[in-house]
Amino acid sequence: MNFSLKTCFAILLVLSLSRFIPHPPNFTSLLALSFYVPAFLGIRYLPVLILSFVLTDFVIGFHGTTLFTWGSIIIIGLMSRYFVKNIGTRIIGSLLGACAFYLITNFGVWSLGSYGYTLEGFIICYTLAIPFFTYNLISTLLFSSIFEGIYKFKNIVQKVITN
Repeated sequence: MNFSLKTCFAILLVLSLSRFIPHPPNFTSLLALSFYVPAFLGIRYLPVLILSFVLTDFVIGFHGTTLFTWGSIIIIGLMSRYFVKNIGTRIIGSLLGACAFYLITNFGVWSLGSYGYTLEGFIICYTLAIPFFTYNLISTLLFSSIFEGIYKFKNIVQKVITN
């Protein structure tokens, strides 16, 4: 698929809507999008994802873990290329992306010092984030399933049109 401004705008629009529409904490399509955009469209669209985060963060507001969030999005996008073989590997890859997000962003939270720079503070930081991680896993699975359905439907329509 060619790199196009329409696709870039669509990514920005979908990601922005996902961030601006009221939702439970961490229940968004962001992690699934961060995985599926590079997986389906190519790694060249990863900067568009990051730009989308930067632009929406200007509205939502920056925070101490912003760079950890953006960094995790980059890692999720880069790792997606290893999980494109079939639907099973893509779903697993997207869920591993949610795990990477949890590990990276909560390290960022711990590094701010709110929980103390001890092993106990480190464990507390990750333990208190488990409910948010649960929302991340559920939403990533849900939106990954939606993206897989759209992908399958698109392929069926293309086969019908070409026959």
